[in-house]
Parts: sequence; structure tokens; C-alpha cells
Amino acid sequence: MRDLEAALRDMRHRGAVPPVPTAAARPLWSVMIPVFNGASDLAQSLGSVLAQDPGPEIMQIEVVDDCSTADDPEAVVRALAGDRVAFYRQPVNGGHARNFNSCIARSRGRLVHILHADDWVGTGFYQHMQDLLAASPEAVMGFCRHTIVGPDGQTQHVSPLEVEKPGPIPGWLERISGQLRLQPPSVVVRRDVYEDVGGFDTRMKSCGEDWEMWVRLAVLGPVVFEPTPLAFYRDAPASLTKRSVRSGQNIRDVRRATDIVAGYLPGPTAPALVRRARFSWAEWALYWAWQQVEAGDLRAGFTALRQAVLCSQDPSVLGRAARIATIGARRRLRHVWAKPNV
Repeated sequence: MRDLEAALRDMRHRGAVPPVPTAAARPLWSVMIPVFNGASDLAQSLGSVLAQDPGPEIMQIEVVDDCSTADDPEAVVRALAGDRVAFYRQPVNGGHARNFNSCIARSRGRLVHILHADDWVGTGFYQHMQDLLAASPEAVMGFCRHTIVGPDGQTQHVSPLEVEKPGPIPGWLERISGQLRLQPPSVVVRRDVYEDVGGFDTRMKSCGEDWEMWVRLAVLGPVVFEPTPLAFYRDAPASLTKRSVRSGQNIRDVRRATDIVAGYLPGPTAPALVRRARFSWAEWALYWAWQQVEAGDLRAGFTALRQAVLCSQDPSVLGRAARIATIGARRRLRHVWAKPNV
């Protein structure tokens, strides 16, 4: 148990979260919006919060800019909210995970919602989540169903119904440690829990830090669920995760996150849970491999195939990887043969 507690509270690669100063005002909510070169999306994100704003005594709202270089998020904040919303600009760009950790450190509320600037929430999100967590004071975090929205505004996917009624999720650690089942805009965490376990792990460069956090919290205590889809995750082609696909960094990151998580999963079940996670990431890599091959980017496709096999050597993974590789090789040969002789 001591080793588990040490792993959960290992702050070497996480931001330590200091307690809120005794004299500081403590609203119920801190809605923290990290942004980097995302002013074009910020109006929808921030607007979805302001539409449910119960006032500064109950809700802190702050935009934390990771030293944007391409646009001016503060101008959006001031035009939309005047002085109602605080704005903080990092002196230098520290990367997404460090900016998330600044959001946590700057929060004063008892419930913390980190809402990425390209996502948004639906009407009733804060009241539903407030009621959910009030009914389960032992819960370390809560989340609702989310909807993934494509660049064209069309719904691509609605997340699974974990339980039919609001409340704790039985066996949640086994579910979340084996597969990514939620997205950031749906998640609310108690601030004192962040104080216990620290912030996001900064070793992942493009993605995976959120999944690692959610597994870490699931090890720590109960997690509660709201069945209503009240959070919206934007599937944007220019997102950090999407930009990392061609280099394979996205899969390298989730492999690293899996290695970290393996250190604090319960001993008897850890090997099976880690295998499930690696198989899930392999399927994700195979999906991206096929997308890249279809788009004619064979280099990126074969990079993703390599990452898939590094994740899992399950026969089904190897078989699908071989089929995609064969199709890619044939297309490459056709391209070579089609070149005119010089």
C-alpha cells in the first residue's frame, strides 16, 4: 500500500497543487479554460460557460493562455465578458500539460472544471455535475456523457452509457484502465483531490496525460457518472493530437502513459489491465495507419503500423497490420511503376 501511495503522489513529473490560501474566497466552482492560439474557438467555449454563470461568488471563470503567438485570446475574453472573466497569460509557452497544471494551481473553487478552448458544455452541465458530486461526497471526480463533434458540426459519436442513473460506476477502474472512455470537457474533479495527487504528468508531449490522470484518480477513490450528454468535444484536424499522428507521437505518448499507469494498478489484475490498454492503443494506431494509407501518406501509415505492433503483438493486431502494410506496399509499387522512364 505504501508503494501505491508513493506512486500516486509522485510529483517529479507533475505539478504540485498547493492548497488555496486560507484568506482567499472559495467559490464552489472554478472553470479554468486553457488556450493556445485558439481565439477562434474561445467564444463558443467561454460563451457556453457564461450562459450558465451563477455569479462570481459561486463560480470563478478564468482563461489561461499558454503564451499564444498567432492570435489574441484576451481580446475575445474582454469582448465577450468584460471584467467578469479573469485572464492570465503565461510568460513563456510551457506546453499543454504544464498549462493545465497552471489552471489547477490558479483555481480556488472546490470543484474544478478544465474546459479546453475548443470544447464546450451544454445547458445544465454545472447544475447536473454539482448535484451529482453533492450526492456522493466520497467521489473523487465525476463526469457526464460527451458528444464528439466533427469539423462540419455533425455529431460523430456519443460516449457509452456507463450506468443508467446518476451515481457511482461499479468496476470503473477496470473500464478506464483498459480503454479511453471519456473526454476532458465532461470531467469535474474536487480540488482537494488534485492537492493530494498533483497535476497532469508532463512526460506525454501530445496526449495521454488526461487518461493517465483519470486512471490515477480511479485508483484513489469512487467516480460518479451523469448519463445526460452535456459536454462537447471538438474533433479538430489542427488539434495537437491530430498533428502528432504523422510522427507517431500520439501512440508513443499513450504507450508511455500505460507504462506509468502499470506502476499503480492493483497487483493481481495489473498485467491483464495493461494488456487490454495496449491492445486498445494498438487498435487506435491501426485506425490511423489505415487513414494515412488511404490518404496516400505511406510514410505516416507505416509509422503508425510500427507503433501498433509495439503496443500489442496480439494475433489480430499483427494480422490487421500485415493487411494494411500489404495494401500500402501495393500502392507504393503502383506509384513507382506509373512513373515515366527518364
